[in-house]
Amino acid sequence: MSEQYDHLKSILLEKSVRTGTFTLASGKVSDLYVDCRMTALDPVGATLVGALGWKLVKEDILPRFPEVAAIGGMTMGADPISLAVGMTSALEGAEKTLQVFTVRKEPKDHGRGRRIEGNFQAGDTVVVVDDVITTGGSTLKAIDAIEAEGGRVAAALVLLDREEGGRQAIEERGIPVYPLYTRTSLLGH
Repeated sequence: MSEQYDHLKSILLEKSVRTGTFTLASGKVSDLYVDCRMTALDPVGATLVGALGWKLVKEDILPRFPEVAAIGGMTMGADPISLAVGMTSALEGAEKTLQVFTVRKEPKDHGRGRRIEGNFQAGDTVVVVDDVITTGGSTLKAIDAIEAEGGRVAAALVLLDREEGGRQAIEERGIPVYPLYTRTSLLGH
């Protein structure tokens, strides 16, 4: 586990972390920009995200919420992470393979007009995913969409918690947050 964790950390630092002055999606200005898609869309990074994410789900989330059926979150940041974790659950022969879905920012204006696509249905208990949380706004929007479609969010799995209040905002909704990394564990400060 530690070797995989350290390997993924090095990929995140190489591919996804930039320092400087950046305006984030929340509107906040930060000295740190993290684009986890660069890591989650890298084949080695995706493999490690899947292994570590599935281990976290299997060991920490499923014992508390055995009814979890699916995993997904707001497109695009959550998509490769959700798919990697779901695929790893299948590859490892999980008793109950996690189904994968994605949440659109807006409902489609054609076809079935759905906001949630993929393997999700009303009544499902799910793990919501995000790549990076700062204020928690994107994760909370995904949670609102899932609940509006009749789903129940058991927990949130995030690749990186920037430790800027997002975790607290999500947990205030009664949803525990499980980060693979925090700003502190990734950068040491």
